[in-house]
Amino acid sequence: MGSRLPIHVLHEALTKPWVKLRMFQGDSYLSRVPEHYKKFFWEWKCSPRTPVHYIPTPGNFEKLPDGTILPVQNHPLPLLEPKELHEGIWGGEAVVKGFVKKKRTTRRVPRYWVPTLKSSVVYSEILDRYMQLTVTERTLKLIDQHFGFDNYILQTSAADLMSQLALKIKREMLLALARETLHPDNPAKREEMLERYREYIIQEEEAEWYGLNPREAATKQKILEAEMNAPRPLKHAFRAEFIEHLKTRKEEQLEESESLSGSTWLSRVNPFAKS
Repeated sequence: MGSRLPIHVLHEALTKPWVKLRMFQGDSYLSRVPEHYKKFFWEWKCSPRTPVHYIPTPGNFEKLPDGTILPVQNHPLPLLEPKELHEGIWGGEAVVKGFVKKKRTTRRVPRYWVPTLKSSVVYSEILDRYMQLTVTERTLKLIDQHFGFDNYILQTSAADLMSQLALKIKREMLLALARETLHPDNPAKREEMLERYREYIIQEEEAEWYGLNPREAATKQKILEAEMNAPRPLKHAFRAEFIEHLKTRKEEQLEESESLSGSTWLSRVNPFAKS
């Protein structure tokens, strides 16, 4: 019989699947990034996405017209992500590669299905900014279904947003909410926005890492480690030590003066004290 894995290993594999990613193993900068960034990257690249290019069959089994019962297999279509996808917000759509066979006597030829793109202007009330973006018709429908661009960005998972531009905008929104820097000239509007989007507020340190690609995350981790391990001049340490020594010496002198003043007063009152 083969050896069984320990319980804690199985539990970690089920609750933290991102630890098995090869890019987070070894002794690279990415292996030392915070745990919440590893979780974000796994949700962005590895978690299942909402079906867009196919209609999933419900249930576990299906019955064919001839009576045959087969298990349902909902395999998502492989999608291509060109650089133009990360320069806009396509609403979960991407480029689909397939083959077309016009006649039975001809060979099949490859074909690419590309979504219809359009330029549109959206408004973010958190950032108080208009943005001209390359979107699809599905993106505009999703914005309407979420009753606004901010709700669409904040409520949609990283896997469904897909594009780096959408993640950068979401990161900017999360930082504005965490730092409470939105609408600096209108305190009433700022309080209204904070109350409306309170459920999406996260820690500032976590928001700073959200939406970074692996190269940006490795660079950020490298800078943080360089700042932590930067050589500190000894004069700063000596100065701090000397200041602390002076504070301690002053406190001791005050205590000695108080004790001396108390003993002098008692010697005056004591009739048996030597003159």
